[in-house]
Amino acid sequence: MTDALVITGAVFGTQLIWLGPQPLGVGASSIDYTTVSGALCIAWFLALTLWGTRLPRVVGHGVVEHRLVIAASLQLFGLVAMIAYLSSIELSRGYFLLSLPVGTAALLATRTAARSWLTARRRNGDMSARVVLVGSAEENARVAAQIMRQPGVGLTVVGVHLVPSDDAEPWDDAHARHLQRRLDELDADSVLVTGGGHLDAHDIRRIGWSLEPGRQHLIVAVNLTDVAGPRIHTRPVAGLPLVHVETPQYSTRQRVLKRALDIAGSLILLVALSPLLLMLAALVRLSGPGPVLYRQERVGQGGNHFGMLKFRSMIDGADARLPELLAAQGREGSPLFKVENDPRITPVGRILRRYSLDEIPQLINVLIGQMSLVGPRPQRDAEVAFYDDDARRRLIVRPGMSGLWQVSGRSTLSWEDSIRLDLFYVENWSLVGDIVILFRTVKAVLAPGDTAH
Repeated sequence: MTDALVITGAVFGTQLIWLGPQPLGVGASSIDYTTVSGALCIAWFLALTLWGTRLPRVVGHGVVEHRLVIAASLQLFGLVAMIAYLSSIELSRGYFLLSLPVGTAALLATRTAARSWLTARRRNGDMSARVVLVGSAEENARVAAQIMRQPGVGLTVVGVHLVPSDDAEPWDDAHARHLQRRLDELDADSVLVTGGGHLDAHDIRRIGWSLEPGRQHLIVAVNLTDVAGPRIHTRPVAGLPLVHVETPQYSTRQRVLKRALDIAGSLILLVALSPLLLMLAALVRLSGPGPVLYRQERVGQGGNHFGMLKFRSMIDGADARLPELLAAQGREGSPLFKVENDPRITPVGRILRRYSLDEIPQLINVLIGQMSLVGPRPQRDAEVAFYDDDARRRLIVRPGMSGLWQVSGRSTLSWEDSIRLDLFYVENWSLVGDIVILFRTVKAVLAPGDTAH
């Protein structure tokens, strides 16, 4: 319904604004713009349908939905342009070129609003698939924990069915009947095979046969963690459903695009925020003795060190007191050097930190190439000393002003979760992903909640 309303409003609204209330003839033919607009609306709606933008596995899941909406819109308008050119129909260029961006932007906005509403409903258990996990106890626990981390994905675990761990009790019809009874008792509509135990491909096929077609669904969890969708491709080969996983790579084109985004973004923000920078500098100067800008050595790309800039938010000489404060709170051996209720923070600094205003000078680090707008947060030598071989992959890319874990919980995340999110970013980087994180960063800054310290 929203797609139909948005498309109709965008196309006919553009016609009204650009061409006026009277329908005009198209070239030498008798077709008028009202007819063209109506046909374009129907074609646009059908294109969104054919591209699968409203399929249950697409709606509400990441940037895939937006990517399909954009692809369907662009290809439709490309097709219309080709038809108009080949048939010598002289469409108004302004009418044609204006309706595409306006309609696409409106579609993306309404899809985003609908996704927020849907995610909120799913967090309460509504509009979600009711899933029974089938597998070993260990795999069931692992998959359940992953699903519980993201309640907005549309899966609600309502029960488990343990699979025998050896050949002593293989999967048979008795297990299938017991699973079906569990589905009926729990009013579940999906079976998620997590793996583990004595369960082979033939058993999984038999589970699928036991489900009610159209009402109950079979989902198989591939034992791959922290791999984004664009890197995964499936295709049947000789009857085998093969999963292709592309290895992470950073081509020259990707590096140039990311650096261009950093340069353009940092320049625009520095110019736009210059009055705010001057005001904050004055407030920091009045907050007490010490420099306005605080320079702290951090570990950057490839293990190289650089001076990260921040507005001073603590009293002068605060670094010297860090060991004693960590020792007093029993955290001297922890990898995240965060002091709770830190007495070194000034009143002005507390406000700066809550809204991340102390981080704005790092735009200079971004401009000169030491940091990026988005990436793993740069850490100190003492924190890098806790890295294992996996965590060191954070240093492949430039550190960022913002990153996945900054928009996914900030100070409430554990060290392990922070590293996991940073590694996910490194392994699955994309320009679209950076733009999404930047938008989420703005939201996190404007509404920091209780996780910002």
